[in-house]
Amino acid sequence: MPTDRFAVLTDAAIDVLAELGMRGLTHRAVDARAGLPQGTTSAYFRTRKALIEAVVRRIADLDRADLDANQLPGEAEAPAIVLDDIDAVAAGIAIVLDRWMSTARNRALARYACLLEATHHPELRTILEHGDPSRAQARAMLAAAGAPHPERDGEHLVACIDGLLFTRLAGAGYRDAPAPPGTAANRADLAAAVATLLRAFAAPA
Repeated sequence: MPTDRFAVLTDAAIDVLAELGMRGLTHRAVDARAGLPQGTTSAYFRTRKALIEAVVRRIADLDRADLDANQLPGEAEAPAIVLDDIDAVAAGIAIVLDRWMSTARNRALARYACLLEATHHPELRTILEHGDPSRAQARAMLAAAGAPHPERDGEHLVACIDGLLFTRLAGAGYRDAPAPPGTAANRADLAAAVATLLRAFAAPA
């Protein structure tokens, strides 16, 4: 468990979001989840908007750490992934997706809750900027592979992978997945899907 107060509070808020949804995210609920005195969260994040923005920063930091741990760059300016072994790249992406479906499931659900909230509150739409590095990396990767339309197809690739994650978390894929999250079989199935996408988008004209 993290010891710094920012991480403790935002991790608690992530759990509240995953379990209760955006309507359940209150300062008092975060205090209770974190096991801290009432008023602690509001002392650090005076408004609900500030709390949500802090949660988004924490999610982005944790997601970036997952990508870095699997040698998948989480920064836009990082060197592009080389697609000389598509199956290996797909396996690395599958490991991250499987983690977001299993041990980090609450974080993935909280991420989607924040994104949906931003559609109703323009002041929160800076949340969308946290996905920019992944899209930039996808464009650079496809450009390096010689794809004919890397700018367009990089956006499409990220959208497809994000859709794969979403359907396994909340859509029909949650019910019909061939294997439970957190298993080798699930990672293998995800890797096969991602490899198919990579080959399709990286194919020369």
